Amino acid sequence: MSVRRFCVQHQLRRKRHVSDAELETAVMSSIDKTGPCYGRKFMTGYLSSVGVRAGESRVGRILKEVHQPYNELRRQGARNLNPVPYHAEYMGHKLHLDRNEKLGMFGVTHVLAIDGFSSKIVAESTMPVKNNLVIYEEVYRKAVVQNGMWDQIRVDHGREFYLTLYMQEKLSQHRRNINRLPYVQTTSSRNLRVERIWPEVNNRVNYPLKQALVHLLDQELLDIQDNITKFCVSNLACQVSQIGLARVVQSWNAHRIPGRGIPNQLAANWCPARIPTELLPNAAEASHMYDQELGSSLTRVSAFGSDPFSSEQDRCRAEQLFGERFPDMSLLFGKVVNNDHSVFQEALFYLINVTERHAR
Repeated sequence: MSVRRFCVQHQLRRKRHVSDAELETAVMSSIDKTGPCYGRKFMTGYLSSVGVRAGESRVGRILKEVHQPYNELRRQGARNLNPVPYHAEYMGHKLHLDRNEKLGMFGVTHVLAIDGFSSKIVAESTMPVKNNLVIYEEVYRKAVVQNGMWDQIRVDHGREFYLTLYMQEKLSQHRRNINRLPYVQTTSSRNLRVERIWPEVNNRVNYPLKQALVHLLDQELLDIQDNITKFCVSNLACQVSQIGLARVVQSWNAHRIPGRGIPNQLAANWCPARIPTELLPNAAEASHMYDQELGSSLTRVSAFGSDPFSSEQDRCRAEQLFGERFPDMSLLFGKVVNNDHSVFQEALFYLINVTERHAR
């Protein structure tokens, strides 16, 4: 009675009580609008937003009664999964190619080819400057010879892939599915299968080497504008980084990707479309075909600066002396990647000195 008198004095009225039958009808109608993921808390909130107010326990009981399958799914933790907007049906469906120029100012460029289905890196190359012939010979041709023909090549809009795309189109009738476009050029943001590999390469290969070289620049011990210095820095950095890149590729292909598997195992059956090796000319022949058919010319040489040696004999002598002093290039990479730059820097200065002596 006291509560009633208080409510009368303050003009308070109890909210309209919703019967079980009314609440059941409201819940069933709401399920059609909200789907299976609305449990008692969210459904109570939704009902309140449309003017139907009831306790969570009542809503939960009715949810369990009116749609038992949905209730069981929620108990098991079912949820709507975010679909990934990428699909590769099989090994040989899509091949992604991309370059990395984090060490470009020092004359080092990496190029990788990765299968879209298995995520296996099927070919890699390191060169002083991005070059059509080298990419075709050491990346595309190598990948196709060893694994088979891909239905589609995916690259960005870089001109360094022109020869690869030209040969992919010429050989398009040898693909498993000839109804697909032989290649697609997209922005880098849509070439994520290979783009996601580069942070792994940068952390494990490029950044340690770059740190060692930038340190020399900061101390003004390296004149990167000097022709001989440019040539030597690129030469040594390419060789050392290639060792690190090969280790990253080897490790990546053998590691387990959560929810997918091991790339080496996923790619064990190769591409379904195999192609005779004689249909894949070497880079010189392919570039000649390109020039003749399209009336353009591709850059033949991939060099950072100009070659300072006047004869092959001088070059061989310089390489021999350097090899006697530093016979194990993998040791240089092992030191740099463990934050010991001294051995790599010593090797670089020795290479510059030997090159200067024999280049004259």
